[in-house]
Amino acid sequence: MKKIKGIALILFLVGLIGGCAEKKQAQDEVKETQKPNIIFVLTDDQRWDALGFSGNSIIKTPNMDQLAGEGVYFKNAFVTTPICAASRATILTGLYERTHDFNFGKPNLKNEYMNHSYPALLKNAGYTTGFVGKFGVKVNGGIEGGMFDTIIKTYYPYLKNINGKEVHLADINGNHAIDFIKAKKDAPFCLSLSFWSPHADDGSEEQYFWPKYMDSLYVQDEIPTPTTADPAFFTALPDFMKHSMNRKRWYWRYDTPEKFQKMVKGYYKMISTVDSVLGRLRATLEAEGIADNTVIIFMGDNGYYLGERGFAGKWLMHEQSLRVPMMIYDPRADVAMQGKTFDEMVLNLDIAPTILDLAGVAIPESYQGKSLLPFYKGDTQGWRTSGFFEHQRAGESLLPKTESIRDDTWKFIRYEANPEFIEFYNHKEDLNEVNNLALDPKYKDQIEIYAQKCDSIVASLMAQRK
Repeated sequence: MKKIKGIALILFLVGLIGGCAEKKQAQDEVKETQKPNIIFVLTDDQRWDALGFSGNSIIKTPNMDQLAGEGVYFKNAFVTTPICAASRATILTGLYERTHDFNFGKPNLKNEYMNHSYPALLKNAGYTTGFVGKFGVKVNGGIEGGMFDTIIKTYYPYLKNINGKEVHLADINGNHAIDFIKAKKDAPFCLSLSFWSPHADDGSEEQYFWPKYMDSLYVQDEIPTPTTADPAFFTALPDFMKHSMNRKRWYWRYDTPEKFQKMVKGYYKMISTVDSVLGRLRATLEAEGIADNTVIIFMGDNGYYLGERGFAGKWLMHEQSLRVPMMIYDPRADVAMQGKTFDEMVLNLDIAPTILDLAGVAIPESYQGKSLLPFYKGDTQGWRTSGFFEHQRAGESLLPKTESIRDDTWKFIRYEANPEFIEFYNHKEDLNEVNNLALDPKYKDQIEIYAQKCDSIVASLMAQRK
């Protein structure tokens, strides 16, 4: 009798284990086939090292750091054009500026590009799409409705009076995003949350604005001055760079040690404000029960000079201007791949194909970027080893038009209106790009090769323009 009971118990346990295995398999299959929610978070003017996870020991960004630490972090993320308008157009369309042809001073983005933007394709595929914050691009009438089910554009000033209470624009954007999530949680959605922060309010002497709850941050901190802020680096520049917008805005922000401290701390406080909103956003996903199926992609729209070379702003092709933070948190990913950092060069071009790939939507052949999802499998075989960068803003004499190629070792920079001045750096050995090898005759042939590469890339990108 005991033997029969023992056999029965064994059969019961086998059945139970088998049932659990079948249930887990079914859950895994659902997990693989269920469409994820996607939230794309974009900050404005946040450079790659304005983030605790990057090694910055002063700035407080615990929620961004957690996102990077739990997801996939890209150490070498770049924008192909370091200015908000063109960069945002590239993010939406998966195209270089030279192809989509949008920047300040240019006509609206063409319908052909916007109809193939990631929001439009997701909406056509059944996703509920939303946008909150700074749109930053100009499109023709009727196009926005084909891209977004919900679009809430916000604008300056940073501090607004709402029902008798002062509220910061970043928190306003966060509130709109949270409302969208709560309203749309029952079907797959893609929310593009685009902050104005930490972009300076250029029309104000104060430049940077933050909510009162950030007042106590960084008060006791001393921001280190960049080594390249030494006036000797600015003195060595050619005249056309000395009179650029980069120098003009340097006087607004960094022309005294006291102003430098105040402005960088204000910049950091604005980033910490976004970080606070990110924390609220993630708490909402947990409370609404959808955190386990919501992918969060985070990046900045361009880099930012903090006094390096005697400059402020962005626009040029140095690392401070081009490099941005980027991470992807996918709670469905293999645990072994969460918390990974990759050194490969990734671009804002890659955002649109990645979002479509996450949603299971076909990536247009016209896209010039690539999906980043192979990184979740550790598959970096054949990934790009170089990138082309440009800035072609029209009608602005204080912003020189530039082109650049950066590969694993070298960076080549040329200026359209000043072909006599070339910059050429070994950025592996010269992290701050201070030793311009173009001044050394022995690099003449190598520089000519990079110039020809530039010509070839420009011609190819122009040929793809519609």
